[in-house]
Formats: sequence, structure tokens, C-alpha cells
Amino acid sequence: ILHGLSSLTTKAHEIMNSPVITVDTHQTVETCMTIMTDRHLRHLPVVENGELLGLLSIGDLVKEAIAEQADLIKQLEQYIRGE
Repeated sequence: ILHGLSSLTTKAHEIMNSPVITVDTHQTVETCMTIMTDRHLRHLPVVENGELLGLLSIGDLVKEAIAEQADLIKQLEQYIRGE
């Protein structure tokens, strides 16, 4: 939110959060979702050795969490059937 500032003249550093919240490649989907929820973030930079590798969105994480749950359900169903 620009707080009445002009989007044409306002510099990013004037409105960004500092320090920037980042994760590395070793963080779990659940950890990233928790960070984003607790900090009210919509995007989360992934940094390794000082290099930006990518940017996670909450949608990316929800999609992955759903896929993980679907896989777990499939495994449990196979276990129950004795496969």
C-alpha cells in the first residue's frame, strides 16, 4: 500500500518490508506456508548462498500441499487394501 504516494515516483525501497524475509531450498512446504501466513506475505523469495533462485507464491505452496495430501491418501488406501 502506497499510503498516498505516487506509484510513478515512489521507489521500491520506500515501501518494502525490511529486512526481506527469505527461505532456502531446505525449507518444507509447511514451513514456508507458516511463514507466509504469520507474516501476511503473498510471495517468498528462495535464496541460496546469497543468490535468488526463485519466488514462491501462496498458490504454489497450496498446490504442492494438495498434491502431497493426495499422494498420502493414495498410499493409505493401498495400505488398507494390502497392496
